[in-house]
Amino acid sequence: MRTPRVTIIGGGAGGLAASIDLARRGANVTLLEAGPYCGGKIRQLRPGGNVGVDAGPTVVTLRWVFEQLFQDAGASLPDYLTLHRTDVLVRHAWTTGGVLDLYADNEKSAAAIEAFAGKQEAQGFRDLCVRARRAYRILEAPFIKGPRPSAIHLATGFDPREMLAASPFTTLWKALQKHFRDPRLLQLFGRYATYTGSSPYLSPATLMLIINVEQQGVYLPEGGIISIARAMAKLAEEKGVTIRTNAPVAEILVKDGRAAGVTLANGERIESDAVICAADFRALAAGLFGKAVAKAVPYSKPQHRSMSGVTWALHAKTSGFDLTRHNVFFATQPESEFTDIFQGGRLPHKPTIYVCGQDRGLPGQDPGDAPERLLVQVNAPANGDTHPYTAAEIDECAKITFGQLEQCGLKIDRGSAQEIATPADFEKLFPATGGALFGHALHGSLAAFRRPGARSALKGLYLAGGSVHPGPGVPMATLSGRQAADSLLQDLTSR
Repeated sequence: MRTPRVTIIGGGAGGLAASIDLARRGANVTLLEAGPYCGGKIRQLRPGGNVGVDAGPTVVTLRWVFEQLFQDAGASLPDYLTLHRTDVLVRHAWTTGGVLDLYADNEKSAAAIEAFAGKQEAQGFRDLCVRARRAYRILEAPFIKGPRPSAIHLATGFDPREMLAASPFTTLWKALQKHFRDPRLLQLFGRYATYTGSSPYLSPATLMLIINVEQQGVYLPEGGIISIARAMAKLAEEKGVTIRTNAPVAEILVKDGRAAGVTLANGERIESDAVICAADFRALAAGLFGKAVAKAVPYSKPQHRSMSGVTWALHAKTSGFDLTRHNVFFATQPESEFTDIFQGGRLPHKPTIYVCGQDRGLPGQDPGDAPERLLVQVNAPANGDTHPYTAAEIDECAKITFGQLEQCGLKIDRGSAQEIATPADFEKLFPATGGALFGHALHGSLAAFRRPGARSALKGLYLAGGSVHPGPGVPMATLSGRQAADSLLQDLTSR
């Protein structure tokens, strides 16, 4: 059989992982990235021309995903990327007072919770960890590592008692109420829903498995998260992948009922035996890659979008609060944040604020009194395609956000070294999403089944990335790319 030719659209984690697997298995792979470098949602900005600030994902978990990808390609991950496991997972603070760290060590976290809120809440945490570990064990093989299962497959192919133990039919918030009485702890652990861009009041309790994911290890890569994309791109090129940046695709070609290549924005045609679209699948449905492929994926309603965000990438001095790498600052009235976003379509007036201190956490890191690299983020509605975010609106959001941080004791001297992104900016980066950063919101017990799997409805066209199964986040997007490569090669072999 002749060498199959594959074109991949998008150089995020999904596209890069697919390219590595395909190339090592003998395919001739061309990866096309519209931007100036690979990474997708893994972005790096240079506010004020300073050292790069990670302005997309900032948390690395599930190290085994990357180790397996490199190992299967005959490489060793440490030769390409240095990851340090962190002891402090997240530092939390409230405007009403109190600071609580969670640790990689469960008992250390339990002791901190006991000092913070009492023995009963500490035991509630221990019980939640057991429940989260079981949920992860139940769902790892059929839902995380495997191709997208149907709801019927999960219901009939596995022990129903096990599936029910993963709590798919109750919300995360209700499940947490079984473990905690302290409203601050409910707010803290409810935040895990936002890892998928969702509300804890609407998303299933299965998301508690994220607690177990973090306890498996949170890692800090030397050089920032962008180093993951660079390592994957380097390995891909070593395996023979042709990577072309600044190469936006205008159309996916269809011939004899199959995807047959692409046309670039400059008019160049690249013919191939199969195409993997590692852009957000909603760009396909919107016809941004041509009408011929628009019906290859399901239509996604705007109300199913996950959250977007407003971010400030900063190079600034801080004072008054002892930051670690990952920090979360809570206001009161947690439900109002999600009501504002999902029902009101507006920026929250009491936001939860994430601050990533990127010059902290690694051995020997200490910014001292010097300016440091920061990413500040608040959640926002994914309406960047319909709502023009004005300067006055963002100024008001900044006033609320940085004022709330000061209430918690953190002062940031923003100055001029900052770059701001709104849902409208994310819509420009990721068209047809409204700026949604996590694909679909996981609202309802069947929400995960709205995500497409690796195979589209058009022969020869495959899907990868954080908007498809198994979901958002760099490890999950990497797994999606591997599943797309497997599906593609299986189908070519059967032909």
